[in-house]
Amino acid sequence: MTAPPTPVSPAGSGLSPGPLGPPPVIELRQAGLTYPGPPPVEAFSSCDLSVRRGEFVTVVGPSGAGKSTFLNIVGLLDTPTHGSYLLDGVDTGTLRDTDRTALRGERIGFVFQSFHLLSHRPAWENVALALMYNGTPARQRAVLARETLTRVGLAHRMEALPTALSGGERQRVAIARALAGRPSLLLCDEPTGNLDTATADSIMGLLGELHHAGMTVVVITHDPSVAARGERTLTIRDGVMSEQACL
Repeated sequence: MTAPPTPVSPAGSGLSPGPLGPPPVIELRQAGLTYPGPPPVEAFSSCDLSVRRGEFVTVVGPSGAGKSTFLNIVGLLDTPTHGSYLLDGVDTGTLRDTDRTALRGERIGFVFQSFHLLSHRPAWENVALALMYNGTPARQRAVLARETLTRVGLAHRMEALPTALSGGERQRVAIARALAGRPSLLLCDEPTGNLDTATADSIMGLLGELHHAGMTVVVITHDPSVAARGERTLTIRDGVMSEQACL
């Protein structure tokens, strides 16, 4: 029998760190977002959520349910209108816009359905260029880019242009770009949406390997088979987040 979904909360999930442990990577404290009216629209209901370092969490829900709003809050693209969001223990609501931008660049790596690669630049340069925004010295960018591409299985495709890469290879470049800055959180929005089933399985295998190596991974998806790859699955429906127990 499948257990009914329960509201997400750190206490209910047993995921609060001990007093001497590191803070959660993601901690929402009654965080929500309401767009002003008239009438006001509650896009994401107040939520308590804790995602600890090294977890692999998937988020599912129908179109318009609030997944994008959740992504924007966690990715520091939107600010909760109520409650608070702590990233690696930093209360993001107290930061100036410039500091929020810097924190996002340092701590979060984004992977999207569309690869967003520069077609006229080889794979390694696509990764290296992303390091310009987090202050990585120029002499280190190429080294880090090549190391990260090797990590995702593309040591043999360093010089290839995106137009010469398969869909799966392009997504691996995009993942390498997200990882190169050594973020705390890999935040993926429909990372398999443009891929066939076999390639999608390969990409999810890579994300699983990164998780087992210690990376905190959050994947937003509409695909139940993708959602099943996570350790925990959160469901958003009508702006309300709940967690489905896995039995």
